[in-house]
Amino acid sequence: MDNTTDPALKSFVRVDRNSHFPIQNLPYCIFSTRDRIRPRAGIGIGTFILDLAMLESAGFFLSVFGRDSVIFAASSLNLFIQQGPGAWRHVRAIVSKLLQQGEPRLRDDRELRSRAFVPLTEAVMHMPVSIGDYTDFYASLEHASNLGAIFRAGSDPLPQNWRHLPVAYHGRASSIILSGEPVHRPQGQFPGQIAGDPVFAPTRQLDFELELGFFIGTANNQGEPIGIEAAPDHIFGFTLVNDWSARDIQRWEYQPLGPFLGKNFATSISPWVVPLEALLPFRCKGPEQIPEPLPYLRHKEDWALDIKLEIFFKPRGGSAFQPISTVNARSLYWNICQQVAHHTSNGCNLRTGDLLASGTISGTDSKSLGSLIEVTAGGTKPLKLKEKVHRIFLEDGDTVMMTGYAQGDGYRVGFGELTGTILPAGQDS
Repeated sequence: MDNTTDPALKSFVRVDRNSHFPIQNLPYCIFSTRDRIRPRAGIGIGTFILDLAMLESAGFFLSVFGRDSVIFAASSLNLFIQQGPGAWRHVRAIVSKLLQQGEPRLRDDRELRSRAFVPLTEAVMHMPVSIGDYTDFYASLEHASNLGAIFRAGSDPLPQNWRHLPVAYHGRASSIILSGEPVHRPQGQFPGQIAGDPVFAPTRQLDFELELGFFIGTANNQGEPIGIEAAPDHIFGFTLVNDWSARDIQRWEYQPLGPFLGKNFATSISPWVVPLEALLPFRCKGPEQIPEPLPYLRHKEDWALDIKLEIFFKPRGGSAFQPISTVNARSLYWNICQQVAHHTSNGCNLRTGDLLASGTISGTDSKSLGSLIEVTAGGTKPLKLKEKVHRIFLEDGDTVMMTGYAQGDGYRVGFGELTGTILPAGQDS
């Protein structure tokens, strides 16, 4: 099969140099249109979605699924994902070949092209994966150190275990929402104006968190851990994650069992799933781990990912997004393989469609912080925006946008955009 990540590959579909969706990417999605009202699977290419359900019905994937398959006509990617790495690679190779500049089957068939390609502007995006379980890690050394210093001032910001294992908590899959859906300001319990006297009210410290998430493809049986070298075979693809956080609620409740109501009200993900294979050229060496991890967390290969991530902010009533932060995912202390290996090390069974997220990704300087509580140093240094707008935490009507891409030789493998707007507590969307 062709090397689908070859920088020299060109598509007959016009793709701008700065597009997130060149032929080297081929991210998956679930979409519908006015004429195709049932959600179905597609692949992004330039400013179009290639309708995989249509290609499947036309027989293009017979060599993968056999006759009469309806894998891509499903309303989530789960049926496809559970086919395993062999099917993922085979489908990717077929689609890559069909889209290449010198391949006539799709390029020269005007009627087929008219049915196969849907302009992005005409598509309605849907949740790409049916998510059964969601685990959120705490994998950034910089973020863990910054947040620990804010929450536990005067003591060691890192728990004793942090450099020995990828810390995580079990999130709430039912409240994961798609980019563009609004977020209601959550209510909860936190200390009021009188020290030690809690109140129940809408959060006053609503925050965002920039994260990189990935979906589990091949499941493991309960009681059978996934070894670190085998972890990549269980990872299907990646998405952007915004783990909205109510810091006052979180601070009050998190000891001794960790986040609860301060986190489980909403988590946003982008509609695109970038295949692991598209990101393989961007593997790189991650931070040095001191002390050396225990043997089950050691691996022979580099698994940090060189992905530039950005946060933009549009205040209530604002006309344009303003940049807040830029960070690189390669700074994550605990990588994706270590996360999978540790998650299953006790025999926990991951299932197809499970979402694992990195936790907030922050860098070493003030322009590379992945949450507002870090940007504002715990609320002591307001974020100064244009038109004399200041923010300590998010206000109703504010919109946050996140995006990211890996820069190749003349192309980008990107994730599109992830947006969310804050609504007042209890307001209909």
